[in-house]
Amino acid sequence: MVGTASIRPRTPARRWAFGGGIAGLLLALPALAPANWLADALAQASGGRLLLTDARGTLWSGSAVAVLTGGPGSRDASALPGRLHWSVGLAPSSWSAIELALRQACCIDGTMRLRLQAGIGRLRLSLPQDAPTLARWPAAWLAGLGAPFNTLRLDGLAQLSSSGVALERVQGRWRMDGQLEIQLQDLSSALSTVRPLGSYRVLLDGNGGSKDSKAVDSTRGGPTARLSLQTLQGPLQLAGQGQWAGQTLRFRGQAQAEPGSEAMLNNLLNLLGQRQGPLALLAIG
Repeated sequence: MVGTASIRPRTPARRWAFGGGIAGLLLALPALAPANWLADALAQASGGRLLLTDARGTLWSGSAVAVLTGGPGSRDASALPGRLHWSVGLAPSSWSAIELALRQACCIDGTMRLRLQAGIGRLRLSLPQDAPTLARWPAAWLAGLGAPFNTLRLDGLAQLSSSGVALERVQGRWRMDGQLEIQLQDLSSALSTVRPLGSYRVLLDGNGGSKDSKAVDSTRGGPTARLSLQTLQGPLQLAGQGQWAGQTLRFRGQAQAEPGSEAMLNNLLNLLGQRQGPLALLAIG
């Protein structure tokens, strides 16, 4: 005689235990998310130009090697010395934002703190207003971006500072509020025996006057940030203007030798751009 097995319903205690196990698993998954998740997100946001390689740890606490590249298909790449360390947690005095703390012995004094806020179809990244100097990098790192930096093979120091800036990605487009400044200090190039060539200031201004009068990129239809280059001191005089729209950079400028330095810099000027008398015309994008 074949008996029938009785199926007993789960008791409330067993149901709670089962539900608690599932909830615990769901909470543990984000905590165990690999560091590669952050590396993949940064690569996508930067168009493949800023990479985190050899990523270790988790999304919330990890380290990697910071690499600049010329983008997908480029053979140019340049890595910073040492490892970039990060940790992620809730931002102070906010339940809707997280704070990304960055540390790197070679290039960051103490800790750089970034605030991230996510919403439906948007992501906002802001820098603090009470830390004007954010980081210092060897100018040689820029060679990873490809032309013209891979040809110039710069030496010197690039210092990044800001009095407060925010980058926001909305519907796949980046827009910027505030200003970022890069000072290129005591630059020299493998193409010239003149050392240093000079010091320069690059300003990326996302304000564009008021928010209602922001510059608009004619080809992409989105807001742009204005780019300017000026010489602080040195025999090689650089100046120019441009625009950054999302992942597109356009720049037009000129280079010329300081009076008395024409003979020493003539060959370098020929390599920098098309000559127009004493000027070399610069163009990117």
